[in-house]
Amino acid sequence: MQRPRRVLIIVENLAVPFDRRVWLEATTLQRHGYDVSVICPRMNGHTSRYEKLENIHIYRYRALPDATNAVGFGLEFAWCFLATALLSLRIAFKHGIFDVIQACNPPDTFWLLARCWRPFGCRFIFDHHDLSPEMFEAKFDKTKGLLHRGLLWLERRSFAAADIVITTNQSHKRIAIERGGKRPEDVYVVRSGPDFSRFAITLRDPSLARGKPHLLVVLGEMCVQDNVEGMVRALALLRDEFGRRDVHCLFVGGGPNQPKVHALADGLGLGSIATFTGRVSDVLLCRILSSATIGIDPTPQNTWSDKSTMNKVIEYMFFGLPVVAFDLAETRVSAADAGIYVSGNTDFELAKTISGLLDNPERRAEMSEIGRARLRDSLSFDHSVPPLLMAYDRCFKKIPDKARVFPAVS
Repeated sequence: MQRPRRVLIIVENLAVPFDRRVWLEATTLQRHGYDVSVICPRMNGHTSRYEKLENIHIYRYRALPDATNAVGFGLEFAWCFLATALLSLRIAFKHGIFDVIQACNPPDTFWLLARCWRPFGCRFIFDHHDLSPEMFEAKFDKTKGLLHRGLLWLERRSFAAADIVITTNQSHKRIAIERGGKRPEDVYVVRSGPDFSRFAITLRDPSLARGKPHLLVVLGEMCVQDNVEGMVRALALLRDEFGRRDVHCLFVGGGPNQPKVHALADGLGLGSIATFTGRVSDVLLCRILSSATIGIDPTPQNTWSDKSTMNKVIEYMFFGLPVVAFDLAETRVSAADAGIYVSGNTDFELAKTISGLLDNPERRAEMSEIGRARLRDSLSFDHSVPPLLMAYDRCFKKIPDKARVFPAVS
């Protein structure tokens, strides 16, 4: 019998299986006959150097503290690259040389490792999660300079080295074609979607809202570009400008910016109407999302966010939560009429929109049904399995140049 194709998946910014997109990709490939290994950092509560889960070999290296400047980012990238390269050698000796490296960004540096393995017959799939140049702009408000040019150069090298690109949405696909020079038939959209096995809708738990009629929830890791501070200020406006005494807000997740956001809430005197949970178990997360009235994404509109698919929005929709978000192109693609979109990037407009939706239970109910239907009909990860498998078939030239076209989500 022919041996299974060996796949090495590399991810730097999250641990596996905490990174749900990567884990869904890995388990999908394993179920369809691939021998899968993963290299990732030890973080997000996953600290074992090695473990085997669902027949997937997971190798982890020590993560450095979160970088705060250019020197720190450079050291972090260098360390992660070296650790990943050494672990790739270990995996090759233990399990055999892999047929494919699937490298997830950020950062856009693992094309060089793929080049090193190419003489051994290894193909390269670039799993394009994020727009590194645009994320740099969002974090540091810089659109020029040496670092920005360097990120664009690394992105071009990643695209050039890749046999196949898989990416998260049509906006990213256009970047791969127009900025990366890839042929359309070599770029596959594999959208992120919730893992249904992880989620279960539960009975509403009124205690989470601390006696208030409405529970607002903000989900996800808190980084500078996510603007969770904006939601804290909007919560203060709901109390002070809109006179609302009927809401409590849960901020669910950790991240490098969480202490700063928490301190801002304390400074505004929001301790009685805001709770920071940190990272929570899947069981508690399901209770929270099953008990909430509205799911909120406070990420402002910019060149990065407008082209990004926000996983939290799709997770809100699984639980039937109406979504309030700023007016981002890809969020509109995901949520459509399950969301209300705030213009202007201002805390006041965010608070005003939330207040208006709280006063409109009929619209909330309608949005809830729309969200569940969209998730079922087009947004669950089940719909991404065919293009993922097609991308791998294409990588091994099982699919001719005239590739099947998958319809865009609308």
